[in-house]
Amino acid sequence: MKAPTIIVCIKNIPDPEGPKEAYEIHGDINKVVVVGIPPVINPYDENALELAIRLKERFGGKVIALNMAGKAVKPVLKKALSVGADELILLEDPAFKDLGSYSTAEVLSAAIRKIGSFDLILTGRQAADWDSGQVGLLMGEMLKIPGIALVQKAEMEDGMVTVEKLKRNGHERVRAPMPVLLTVSSEVGDLRFPTLTAIKAALKKPVEVWNASDLGLEAGILKTKAIRAVIPPPSNERQCLYMEGATSQEKGENLAVKLRRDNVI
Repeated sequence: MKAPTIIVCIKNIPDPEGPKEAYEIHGDINKVVVVGIPPVINPYDENALELAIRLKERFGGKVIALNMAGKAVKPVLKKALSVGADELILLEDPAFKDLGSYSTAEVLSAAIRKIGSFDLILTGRQAADWDSGQVGLLMGEMLKIPGIALVQKAEMEDGMVTVEKLKRNGHERVRAPMPVLLTVSSEVGDLRFPTLTAIKAALKKPVEVWNASDLGLEAGILKTKAIRAVIPPPSNERQCLYMEGATSQEKGENLAVKLRRDNVI
C-alpha cells in the first residue's frame, strides 16, 4: 500500500473547561462573548489528530492539519505540528467568521480540493462549542466520498479502510474504499503530549495561509445570524419544599407522591 495522505480538520474554540461565568450574553450585538478563556484545539479534533498520527506511525505517509477561522490563532494551532502533523494550513479571512455548518463545510472542502490528492479526511465527531456534529459528513457529501461517523478505531489495507463505528449498544465494523472521511469519537483516546524539543521545532516550521480568494470563494459564503440573544429573567416563583418523614424511605415515598400529583412523573 502506498504511503497515505491524511488531512485532519482542527478548530480552535474557547477552552470548554473554563468557568461558565466567563460567557457573557451581549444582547445589543446578539452574541455570546467569552471573556478570559484561552483558545484550545477542539478536544474531539484532538482525538482525530491522535488517530491520524497513529495511522501515520503504522503506515507512513503524511498528516496535514487544516484550520479555518476569521483570524487564526497560530500558537494554539501549531500544537498539531508539535505532536506529529507534517503540515499546517490555515484558512484565514474575515469572510470565514461566523459561518454556519454548511458554509464551513464548503470552505474546508474547497481547501481540500486545492490540496489535491488525499486518502483520508479526519474530523472530530463534533465541536465542543456548538456541538452541531454536521460539518464532517457535509464535507463527505460535497467531496463525493464515503463518510463514516463516530469512529473509535481504524485500519488501512489495499486501498480500503476498516473502522469500528460506535452504536448505541456496542459497535459495528464498516469497510469503505479510500478516499473516505471519518468523524472520530473520544473513544480513540486523548492526544499525546508533545516533547519540549518538538514544541521548539514546531515554532520554526512554516505555515501556509490561504484566504477566500485563494480558494475561489470571494462571494457567496453564507454566515449565521443570531436573531436574538437574551438573558433568561430570574424566576420569582421558585419554592423550596422539604419532604417530611421518619425515615429516608418514607421521605422518598412522600417525594414520589408529590411529583406524581404535580404531574412531574
